[in-house]
Amino acid sequence: MNQTSSTDASPLKVSAVVSALRFWSAILTAVFAAAFILAGILTPPRSGPFAPVANIIPYPYTDVAAFIPNDYLWLYPGILLALIFIVLVVCIHSYASSDRKIFSHIALSFAVIYATIILIDYFIQFTIVIPSILTGETAGLSLFTQYNPHGFFIALETLGYSMMSGAFLFIAAVFAGGKLERALRWILIAGFVVAVLFFTALSLLNYDLIAFEVTILTINSIVLIVSGVLLSIVFRRAARGGSVSARAV
Repeated sequence: MNQTSSTDASPLKVSAVVSALRFWSAILTAVFAAAFILAGILTPPRSGPFAPVANIIPYPYTDVAAFIPNDYLWLYPGILLALIFIVLVVCIHSYASSDRKIFSHIALSFAVIYATIILIDYFIQFTIVIPSILTGETAGLSLFTQYNPHGFFIALETLGYSMMSGAFLFIAAVFAGGKLERALRWILIAGFVVAVLFFTALSLLNYDLIAFEVTILTINSIVLIVSGVLLSIVFRRAARGGSVSARAV
């Protein structure tokens, strides 16, 4: 009797699943990045150099109960973005050729640092800051609120997205194929370089950290939208062209 074992069929199934995971992680990264930047744009700035004078919340930045939950909705796509970015970088690592996996591994390390910082930062807002504001327990809360331009929230968020920029640089080193991969590579490198240039310029001009926070969030979101779309095409072509086995670990 001719028996077809599950072991014989499993490589094709695994390849199909991996290909789908790669494709959808790239698409969802672009979608969550777009939702993140759109939600950020729709949330009125209430502190820092970009806030209209009429909107600025004075120290101690805790008289904000009227802005809950609307001013915190943008954090939800930010949380989803942190999670899917880890999945995306793992997929890039699986796609990378053996001689370039060192770069994707370093990128994954940066991505894990970014996601850890951002998830902690945003989780604190939902579990500590918002409940404390709504119950009037605001003593000592000033350093943790997202409206404080010199607080923990802005500092951690800036650090987190700086780590994402570092991941961009090493992800770029993975891609050295045709025109599409080269375009993807230069977009990622440009995202890193522009972030460094803005940080340098804003520091020299003595802007508050919040100015760079807004800038790097915008830069990274644009890079993720464009690169997410390009990566989905790269992964789809790899699946159709049988490149999964060629780039296997």
